[in-house]
Amino acid sequence: MNELSSHHSEEFVTLSDAEKHQLRALYRRSNGLGILQLTAHVFLIALALWLVHESVATPWYLPSAFILGAILTFLFAPLHECIHRTAFRSRMLNDVVATATGFILWLPPNYFRAFHLEHHRWTQVKDRDPELTDKNLDTSWQLLLHLSGYRYWHGNIGALIHHARGHVKEPYINPSKTPAVIVEARCFLLAYALCLAGSIFAFNGVLILYWWIPLLLGQPLLRLYLLAEHTLCPFTTDMFRNTRTTLTGQLVRFIAWNMPYHAEHHASMAIPFHALPAAHQLLQSRVKTQTPGYIAFHRQLLETLRNR
Repeated sequence: MNELSSHHSEEFVTLSDAEKHQLRALYRRSNGLGILQLTAHVFLIALALWLVHESVATPWYLPSAFILGAILTFLFAPLHECIHRTAFRSRMLNDVVATATGFILWLPPNYFRAFHLEHHRWTQVKDRDPELTDKNLDTSWQLLLHLSGYRYWHGNIGALIHHARGHVKEPYINPSKTPAVIVEARCFLLAYALCLAGSIFAFNGVLILYWWIPLLLGQPLLRLYLLAEHTLCPFTTDMFRNTRTTLTGQLVRFIAWNMPYHAEHHASMAIPFHALPAAHQLLQSRVKTQTPGYIAFHRQLLETLRNR
């Protein structure tokens, strides 16, 4: 594939020819920048693993596990970038990293790619955008249920089991992709079973202490982050209104691979993560839904819930 090409059809919304040309100049993907970002992310995971190792059987385990879980859970960011195949120039690198991160997060990449591209096609369109399914946030209790990660785990594990049994009923999964989704689900479940069997055979709690508990603790943080992308945005096809860009600090932009620039990502999916700040500079005057930070967004969300 040519390094400037993309398997996505671009929705430039209502951009001028000059703006389209400027955005296309940002399409260039990079193995080097992708590897550098991933290496830094993995380095943080290694540090957090060391913290957990040093704190097992002490009162500091849960705080350490939360830190590890937060960093592990935000592997969702490179997974997301890789299913767009924009994290790296190499298609193979994108697919390998997507498989590895998807395995850690219990989110098979072939299934997630189909789900996510349908979301891009029908962003904020009721009955068409799969992200709106079961996203009922009308009460504080429903918000807490969502933030707990229950819907994530229930939905993903349920889909994984159904797909492994050969039942693929999601309308957004192309029949030509169904065999790959089934094989992927079966491979993931087999690998999880082997990991569990190995842990039981070795009489150790590595899986639970270093993977599963941290993921459970970290998932609410990812839910808090992801809610800002579209929640409270208008139900319209205008990408500059139905998607929020959240203006946040460098740490969040780093761990989320620049995806707080989410309206810019939706306006042109082929732009790789490292070029999104430049895309923001080009498009910020057009982005109608911008919020100065995640605390500000959640204050707005809570205020909206109180007034219902």
